[in-house]
Amino acid sequence: MADAIARELDEQVRYYRVRAPEYDAWAERRGTYDRGPLNDGWLAEKQRLLAALRDFEPSGDVLEIAGGTGQWTEQLVGSAASLTVVDAAPEALEENRRRLGQAAHAVDYQVADFFEWTPTRRYDVVFFSYWLSHVPPTRFEAFWERVAACLKPGGRIFLIDNVATMHAARMDPEIHGGDDVTVLRPAPDGNLYRIWKVLWQPVELEALLDPLGWSVEAFATGTYFMWAEGRRTIDPEGRLGR
Repeated sequence: MADAIARELDEQVRYYRVRAPEYDAWAERRGTYDRGPLNDGWLAEKQRLLAALRDFEPSGDVLEIAGGTGQWTEQLVGSAASLTVVDAAPEALEENRRRLGQAAHAVDYQVADFFEWTPTRRYDVVFFSYWLSHVPPTRFEAFWERVAACLKPGGRIFLIDNVATMHAARMDPEIHGGDDVTVLRPAPDGNLYRIWKVLWQPVELEALLDPLGWSVEAFATGTYFMWAEGRRTIDPEGRLGR
């Protein structure tokens, strides 16, 4: 089973390497991702995410996991004292640098699989967007332990992801992967790739994280997205995290 999950995670990375040049079209509802009148609700909810992140005020030393093409990196770089961005797809990080322009010189980019990456420091904030849903359920707890290991005592997390609703399914129909946790997605190279897609509802996520030692509040923007923010209640060295 572990080998099968590792292979599927590798396939997921290959998908995002191939898709990097067109990823922003999805986020901005351009080209083949333009859904006409549905775009307004999608873009309005993205503005709610942006407002929530600004209210959160990500400051100090910030780590962005799976930073991708930089949609959120460009928001973080303005408020962080230092910003480290980790992603397993070098093509995505090239798009990220291009988006940030001169501001990219302030970012420490690292091409690495977060599950294998060893941080050399700890951070005040760990941020990740549209990534938790790509973590296999069997690695959910291990992922959060790795996040905790990256945080300074009292450090905070902020995440963004999709939610499962009928409207969201209409916006971006998926090919089911034959189970409840994966989908098959076509890529620009003409191939289908199996992707982990595990969507959590806000209340469900809060309940799952509480016994793992996290105090997290999660919120839906309405139809398409959720965000969550919080901190570890006990840090990995056994000290109170808040």
